[in-house]
Amino acid sequence: MKRKIAIAADHAGYEYKEIVKNYLSEKFEVQDFGTFSTNSVDYPDFVHPAATSVENGENELGILICGSGNGVQITANKHQKIRCALCWMPEIATLARQHNDANMISIPARFISKELAIEIVDKFLSTEFEGGRHQNRVDKIAVC
Repeated sequence: MKRKIAIAADHAGYEYKEIVKNYLSEKFEVQDFGTFSTNSVDYPDFVHPAATSVENGENELGILICGSGNGVQITANKHQKIRCALCWMPEIATLARQHNDANMISIPARFISKELAIEIVDKFLSTEFEGGRHQNRVDKIAVC
């Protein structure tokens, strides 16, 4: 059974979203939450449903893309069970998974190449949480 991955973007991230989605489609079941064009949109309209799908276990992990990566990350992190990391290099994606148990990443389409975006996604999806001392820290993140 293929792992389920949520993906969403705003208009600035649309092109990268399509590239990442197509790249992942052979190995993963990818649920695309939009947007579906380069027409200007409000990113929370797409991020909230994607984050909710990860939060409730419908998708295992999520990938968000916008111009800077900031807006989508801030929005996703409003969800209690989401730990979304802004990643602009593969090493950050690796550490986000290993140390923070990140279950979503955001990618800044206006600041990195398409090839680098794919490398970041690969690291995010192939890295496991280390647990141990990091689990104690992750347990303290959520506000109840």
